[in-house]
Amino acid sequence: MSRVCVLHTVAALPAVFDPLVRELAPGVRPYHVVDESLLADTITHGPLPRTAARLAAYVQHAEAAGAEAVLVTCSSVGPAAEAARPLVGIPVLRVDEPMAAEAVRTGARIGVLATLSSTLDPTTALIRRQADATGVRVELTASACPGAYEARIAGRTAEHDALIAAEARRLAADHDVLVLAQASMAAAVPDGELSVPVLTSPRSGTAQLRRAL
Repeated sequence: MSRVCVLHTVAALPAVFDPLVRELAPGVRPYHVVDESLLADTITHGPLPRTAARLAAYVQHAEAAGAEAVLVTCSSVGPAAEAARPLVGIPVLRVDEPMAAEAVRTGARIGVLATLSSTLDPTTALIRRQADATGVRVELTASACPGAYEARIAGRTAEHDALIAAEARRLAADHDVLVLAQASMAAAVPDGELSVPVLTSPRSGTAQLRRAL
């Protein structure tokens, strides 16, 4: 079996991704690393070089541990994941790359929702890059879903999901597709609830592992 490292910045996410890896990438044996300080530092200080260096160290340690790939599940540190790629000889995957590519294929008016402003810039930049690479012109609207992050860290999951769902309903009328930028948002808007597609990263991001290996 292939060993992969799944690197998280939210403690609840191993329970989300472990069954997805086993379902979508048969023959892959995941081990999970959680460092919430990577996200905390990014929220407080922005994309610091030292944060990128610490993420790169995790990637290098994963290679030394025999991992054949690393999946980084935090969109806020996605650029740091890309920066670590030249340092190792194994794939380093951003969980949100397939979602961004699908958004560009789905429609020109794209709404990007996050609960953290630190996630909006990396995600919108990734979508614009995907659009440029395919010659597609897109219009992006970014929303930080006020209050949702505070509700999640306080343990008020139902309130977190309700705030995201309300913002998604507001944006759906004027957009072709909505993107929930963070893996932790994936359950907030059930499939088929809105009139436009709502894209999330856990399933498509995990499915990359099978192709990468």
